[in-house]
Amino acid sequence: MKFSDLDAFADGKVLAGVVANIGYLVINNPERHNAISLAMYEAGAARVAAMAADPSARLLVIQGAGGKAFASGADISKFEKERSSSEDVAIYSTATKIFYDAVFGFPKPTIAMIQGYCIGGGMGLAVACDLRICEDRSRFAVPAAKLGVGYGFEGVKRLADLVGPSMVKEIFFTARQFTADEAHEMGLVNRVMPVHMLSAYVADYATRIAENAPLTMASIKAITHELHKPDSDRDLARIEAMVTGCFESEDYVEGRRAFMEKRKPAFKGR
Repeated sequence: MKFSDLDAFADGKVLAGVVANIGYLVINNPERHNAISLAMYEAGAARVAAMAADPSARLLVIQGAGGKAFASGADISKFEKERSSSEDVAIYSTATKIFYDAVFGFPKPTIAMIQGYCIGGGMGLAVACDLRICEDRSRFAVPAAKLGVGYGFEGVKRLADLVGPSMVKEIFFTARQFTADEAHEMGLVNRVMPVHMLSAYVADYATRIAENAPLTMASIKAITHELHKPDSDRDLARIEAMVTGCFESEDYVEGRRAFMEKRKPAFKGR
């Protein structure tokens, strides 16, 4: 994938599109380490929603431009304009929540390809993804305590679901940067790759996922989301319908035939 293959939004600060059944969302603000403004949050949410509804997008890869940062969170240079009053803070918080929720609720697999720094809201974006693959020079931090800002319940819970409450406290209390190896050890990232191998590895990873049965992947993602809900809130009827739908699908027939014929299946998501 080349950035020129994607469409530009938010004055070019957000790039998005579908290439070879893989959806891409690029934070394109490298001169500010891919800090995210209000307009970028809004554009990002809209593009994620569009790709969620696009059957040609089998998964979503999120990355930052420039090679030095995945995302460094909110653009602090715009705080005076975008977060100077309680009303502004409410608008900004709503926009960030809509974006992160859109990524977390994306019904297909999501991958955060992390180059360089993953800071603050960038961590929130990465944590909202299903899988996180970083390079060995990546650094992670949530410096909220150095800025005096609050951090919402859902973002903290998503992080705690990955690394546990004790590590969440260390991340927030110290506000320090963690290395890629530390991130892997605590369960924050799935894979750590050498810098020169990351892009190719993620491209191969995404292609493998895109070739698999969409209905099966959607059901597994739905199940993992239900696991985090209280028993009384779980929609098991919906899950059962999704699982049954897999067995009643054309893809199930195709999968069996491909196995018997010793060839790669051509799934259609129906």
